[in-house]
Amino acid sequence: MNEIIYFIIGFIGTFIGTLAGGGGLITLPAMLVTGVPIHSAIAANKFSNIFSSFSSFFVLLRDKKIKLKQALIVAPFSLLGGISGGLFATSLSENSMTIIAICLLSVALILNFIKKNPKERNENVDKVPKKVVPYLYGIGVYDGMFGPGQGTLLMYSFLHHGFSYISAIAFTRFQTFLSCLGAFLIFFTSGHLNWNVTVYLAIGSILGAQLSVRFAQKISAKHLQFILRIVTVMLILQLSYRIIW
Repeated sequence: MNEIIYFIIGFIGTFIGTLAGGGGLITLPAMLVTGVPIHSAIAANKFSNIFSSFSSFFVLLRDKKIKLKQALIVAPFSLLGGISGGLFATSLSENSMTIIAICLLSVALILNFIKKNPKERNENVDKVPKKVVPYLYGIGVYDGMFGPGQGTLLMYSFLHHGFSYISAIAFTRFQTFLSCLGAFLIFFTSGHLNWNVTVYLAIGSILGAQLSVRFAQKISAKHLQFILRIVTVMLILQLSYRIIW
C-alpha cells in the first residue's frame, strides 16, 4: 500500500514541479508524513528527480526546443553546486535553508510582477548569458542541501534573461538533473538511501514529468506565467508555515 502512495506522491509532485518548480514542497512533506526519515526523504527525492528531470529534458531536446551544446556549457556549475550543497547539508539547519528559500522566492515573485518580461527569444536559445552562471551554481547548492523551490528559482532566472517558457523549462530540467545527481552521490555514500521508498517515488516522478512536459507545450506562455506565480505564492506560504510552527 505504501508503494502506491509513494508512486502518487512522485507523480503529482513532479507534474507540478515540471511546469513551475516547487515539486519538492509536495513530495518531501508527504514522505515525512508517511514516516520516512528526513535524510532518506531528501535522498529519495534527489534520486527520482535525476530520472524525471532528464526524461522531460530529453523530450524537449528531441523536439529541438533546446541545443545540447549550450546546455553542456553550463552543466559543470549545476553539478558542482549539487555536490557542494550535499556536502554542506549537515552544517546548516533546515530552518536556515528554509528562510533563505523564502527570501529568494519573495524577491523573484516581486520582480515577476513589477518588471516587464523581456521579449522572448526563439525557443532555440543561441547563447546562455555568462551572468546566469552564478545563479546556476548558487541554486544548485541550495538544491543539494534541501531543494524545494529550486525549480521555481531557476525558471525565474532563465525567464528574466530572455528565455522562452519552453526553453526555460528545458534548461531548468537539465540543471535539476545535474544538481540532483551531484547531491545524490553525497547522500548515497552517506548511507541515507531507502530503496523501498526511492524506486516507487522515481517511477511516479518519471510518468508525471513526461505528462507535464507535453502538457506545457499545449498551453500559452500567459497561462504558464500564471501557474508559476500561483505556485510561488504557495511555496512562500508553506515555507513560512514551516518556520512559524
